[in-house]
Amino acid sequence: MSNSEDDRVTSRSDLLPEEASAGSDDPEAQAAAILRESDERTDHPEETGASSTQTSTPAERPSVEQD
Repeated sequence: MSNSEDDRVTSRSDLLPEEASAGSDDPEAQAAAILRESDERTDHPEETGASSTQTSTPAERPSVEQD
């Protein structure tokens, strides 16, 4: 990992309140995984919606009629 990646992981390993209440066996590994997934979504946004179970595809979205 580069220095800036180390800094990102270290910064992100400070658990958010909801993460702290759930606990984490390895906050740095958790942070690295979160940042890796975030980078993938940022680098390839066109692939994000298609594989997300929480995001509908354009065909699944209701159409909005304009007056």
